[in-house]
Amino acid sequence: QVQLVESGGGSVQTGGSLRLSCAASGDTYSAYCMAWFRQAPGKEREGVAIMTTRPTSSTDYATSVKGRFTISQDDAKNTLYLQMNSLKPEDTAMYYCEASSRLTCRYNRFTTNEYNYWGRGTQVTVSS
Repeated sequence: QVQLVESGGGSVQTGGSLRLSCAASGDTYSAYCMAWFRQAPGKEREGVAIMTTRPTSSTDYATSVKGRFTISQDDAKNTLYLQMNSLKPEDTAMYYCEASSRLTCRYNRFTTNEYNYWGRGTQVTVSS
């Protein structure tokens, strides 16, 4: 089991920045992928930033956030981060930290069903 707790959300104006954190505990060594997903009201959950953790590490981003968001992790703190810059109103959503113990997540990185652990989310609101 993996437990995930997000923090760092808030309200900012267009062009602002936020850094989300995700504290992971439990069997974190079992995760092949760590990711940030988001869900806006009335919309489906979408993956925005993915990090594969083993056997090799790589990152991937949704087109809508590429160049603005950066996913990273601090192994010593068991924490995943999402640095969000140049925020836009369309980035407004609940952001979820997710993890997958399934090897197939490396090939279906943005597929929601590949992830079997997630936190309760943190709200990000961007005003114009």
